[in-house]
Order: sequence, then structure tokens, then C-alpha cells
Amino acid sequence: MKRKLQGRYVTTSTVGEKVKAFVPAPLPPKPPVDWQPELRGKFDQALLALGRLDSVSSLLPDTSLFLYMYVRKEAVLSSMIEGTQSSLSDLLLFELDQEPGVPLDDVREVSNYVAALDHG
Repeated sequence: MKRKLQGRYVTTSTVGEKVKAFVPAPLPPKPPVDWQPELRGKFDQALLALGRLDSVSSLLPDTSLFLYMYVRKEAVLSSMIEGTQSSLSDLLLFELDQEPGVPLDDVREVSNYVAALDHG
């Protein structure tokens, strides 16, 4: 079974710059999802994992604090791929307006990544 394209690109502009944005195809897909046993098994595993995550999150005393730190850790790790020399503690010091132990440009790069994640 061959599926059609799952969306299309449209040209738009933001801040005076032309960019291509992906517009997904409407749901439900056509033809509908073929729930073969292998796919159904993977779906069930994902559903079970989400249930576990939901139950564990109810044990956290403050989920917003957990997410606050998780976003920062993700920003540090993702920025390392691009070669930045910043740690989680450097980022937290920077956010407290204190001097981190690495080049300021690197920490600012991670801070921008956090801002992008927070923005959505």
C-alpha cells in the first residue's frame, strides 16, 4: 500500500526572511492506518510507556521544577553537539547573572536554546 504525501511545504516570510514551512496533511490519513500486528504491538508499547511516565510524574513533588531543569539539561546536551563548552551549572550561574567558568558566548548560545524551547 502506498501512502500519499504526508504534507506539503509552503513559502512564507518571518522577520523579512522567506522560509519554507511544513503543513501536515489533515487527519485521519487516507488511506487509513493499517493496524498490522507488528504496528499494533509498537503502538501498545508506546501507550504503556506513556502510562508509566504519567504515573511517575504524579510522584514528583513539583513537575514544573522538573521540566525547568530538564529543558536546561536538554539545551546543554544539544548545544554540545554544536561544539559549545557549557555545563548545566554554567547555564544556571549565567541565569543568576553570575560569572560562568566558560566563554560567555557558549553559555549565551545555550541560553538562547532554552529560550527557543520555552517559546515552542
